[in-house]
Amino acid sequence: MKRIAMAALVIAIAFSAFATDVVKRGVEIPADAKSVTVADVVAKPDAYAKQPVVVDGVVSSVCTNMGCWMQLDSVRVTFKDYGFFVPTDSKGMQVRAFGVAKVRKISKDEADHLEGEGAKLNRNADGTANEVAFVASGVELRK
Repeated sequence: MKRIAMAALVIAIAFSAFATDVVKRGVEIPADAKSVTVADVVAKPDAYAKQPVVVDGVVSSVCTNMGCWMQLDSVRVTFKDYGFFVPTDSKGMQVRAFGVAKVRKISKDEADHLEGEGAKLNRNADGTANEVAFVASGVELRK
């Protein structure tokens, strides 16, 4: 009996060494979804505001309080209807995000709040910030 248990343990450890750690949140990302770069979204956000697309990148910053947003370069990714969050330790992880682009002006108070959570914003003279954001309905994170 001990031999069987030991063999099962060895097999389980061997298979887990080949497993990839993928964290999925929100909707499943469709296999046929159009993929664009973060630079494409920043350059032409209106082109990606209606039809969802996939953006790939590395998490450069994440909300340190709850994981309610993350940044890919200069684009802050939020999650549709606050329906899910990402791990607060996901900085540096590879990410695929499925969603739409959005352009908005952030108030000074909200910009202060976001910077307090670790966001990197380009502020206007009055303390507000113009932002190209991405509202994701699904994400996949890999270590």
